[in-house]
Amino acid sequence: MFTTSFTRIFDVEHPVVCGGMTAVGTADLIAAVANAGALGFLSALSQPTPEALAEEIARCRSMTDRPFGVNLTILPTLKPVPYEDYRAAIIDSGVGIVETAGSNPAPHLHAFAAAGIKVIHKAVSVRHALKAEKLGVDAVSIDGFECAGHPGNDDVPGLVLIPAATRKLPIPVIASGGFADGAGLAAALALGASAINMGTRFVASTEATVHENVKRQITFNDERSTQLVFREFNNTARVARNSISERISEISALPNATFDDVADLASGVRGRQKVLAGGDVDAGLWWAGQSQGLIDEILTCEEIVTSTVNQAHDLIVNRLPQLTGAIR
Repeated sequence: MFTTSFTRIFDVEHPVVCGGMTAVGTADLIAAVANAGALGFLSALSQPTPEALAEEIARCRSMTDRPFGVNLTILPTLKPVPYEDYRAAIIDSGVGIVETAGSNPAPHLHAFAAAGIKVIHKAVSVRHALKAEKLGVDAVSIDGFECAGHPGNDDVPGLVLIPAATRKLPIPVIASGGFADGAGLAAALALGASAINMGTRFVASTEATVHENVKRQITFNDERSTQLVFREFNNTARVARNSISERISEISALPNATFDDVADLASGVRGRQKVLAGGDVDAGLWWAGQSQGLIDEILTCEEIVTSTVNQAHDLIVNRLPQLTGAIR
């Protein structure tokens, strides 16, 4: 239905992406995204070892014959991560597409290129996207301020950030942050993007392996139901608003506060075990974007992708041309 530089380069049916999400990007979800004609990314670091990642890649491949990728997020951690070993697992498993995020992907790009792997790098600013393009990535996914996760500190929303990026980048740009339906896809294409990335929308899917309480909470929440945390520590993150996020915000605002003061509340293990697995949506931090305000029901990945593409097509082919006719 839509042919863009993204769909051509990555051999994907629809210009829709489910980027890597820690503890959410498993084979169950990503295979379903792929079978729906979109491009999904397994989360490498959701797997405890490189060997486990190789097994998860194989499991995903047994569930779909369509393209899918692996996300490798490069961040400073208390416990060193064997990134080279995870990279080797990706290459040895024959994965064709990698999404990098976090720190500079340069140390990994030569090995991926040598293996014929296409790389999409996630960025939160035009300057970072341009740097990634110069390093040789094949596409950039750019996160507007509305996104879940880490939007950076520039606070530029997608309506400005996306066209600012597409005007300067010769490679495909995937619009990310605030997308959950076909109107968003149509808008992103109008702004020059070649695809959209939806994260929170796919968390509220039938196939996502998170507790049903989390999915239902997303459908109950509105566009105000997020909170920015860690800004005082130069690591701004957007999460679902709950008692934990509000407590972290209160502590962080105190004079001389440090991350150690909120580390226990902010624990990723706590969020994964108590919220995503246990279903207590008020027991830890969990990622969600402002797009919660656009999500009213839990759907299958097939329903999400099909409705998104069909709505976008209807807007572009039917509704918008009527507006130009009315002007004449």
